[in-house]
Amino acid sequence: MFALKQISNLINAEIIGEPNKIIKNIASIENCTSESIIFADSRKIKAIKRKFGAVILERKFEKLFPESNVLVVEDARLAFAKVTQFFKKDKSELKPLKSSEYKKFSCGMNCFVGEKFIIGRDCSFGFNIVIEDNVTLGNNVTIGNNVTIYSSTIIGNNVTIGSGSVIGANGFGNVFHNGKWENIIHLGNVKIFDNVMVGANCCIDKATLDSTIINQGVIIDNLVHIAHNVIIGENTAIAAKVGIAGSCVIGKRNMIGGMVGIIDHIKTVDDVTISATSTVTKDLNQPGVYTGIMPISKHAIWKRIALWILKLDKIAIVCKFQKKLNNDPNEH
Repeated sequence: MFALKQISNLINAEIIGEPNKIIKNIASIENCTSESIIFADSRKIKAIKRKFGAVILERKFEKLFPESNVLVVEDARLAFAKVTQFFKKDKSELKPLKSSEYKKFSCGMNCFVGEKFIIGRDCSFGFNIVIEDNVTLGNNVTIGNNVTIYSSTIIGNNVTIGSGSVIGANGFGNVFHNGKWENIIHLGNVKIFDNVMVGANCCIDKATLDSTIINQGVIIDNLVHIAHNVIIGENTAIAAKVGIAGSCVIGKRNMIGGMVGIIDHIKTVDDVTISATSTVTKDLNQPGVYTGIMPISKHAIWKRIALWILKLDKIAIVCKFQKKLNNDPNEH
């Protein structure tokens, strides 16, 4: 909890409004309250519809909110990165996890938990597990060896987390300024709903401010990375070595083949299949099978393109021969 003038000093901002306004948290535009500070660059200005406590804006936008508390800065995203560091929460000391303290629960050696740990019945842990503060686990959760679950993660019932996986680590958000990177501290969490299977050595990053969401019935193979703010729809299947960049929204019942790469802010509708090794660079707005490197396209279209690619060498030979004939009409 900070006064607005404290935050303005941190980011070297000009205050328009009430310097003593108390700010309790930094929040997204979609989930802010009258006690939240938000930030908006040119892409987000039009999305501001809820009431907020203060907003970080670049100077060219300062007059858009005449009756609000505004922090005017030169670079709103850089200022946001610094403010996330201001609101970073200290972690408590971890303590050894003892299965005798919980109902119908078993765990291996070297398991540690933070404060306010909540766990359901019939859970089973392997060896060398670390669970940070404010984590909630439902019933019948199975966690393999060498798993780390970061603060505020919420996991539902009948969930399996494979060995070596990391749930809720800081996302890859940074701002480049004066020749170096300024890290954005991610203050959100991960929510995993019921009947989800996460394979071995997977990484699911926490959201910047809200939640990275894995909906019920999702199955995830080994070595998958799901970045911050991603939402995975119900009963979607994700094969090994898939990388899904930040803020993507994947529909229900999608099937994503091995080694697929999906760039940030992509949306797919329900019932989409993406063939292995494809790179998704645009929204997929219709159900169906998609294949491709760049650009991705409908599978039937890609097959025709692939057929022509296979013929390119022969076409080049014919073109070369035709050119030679044109240059020398007597050549047979």
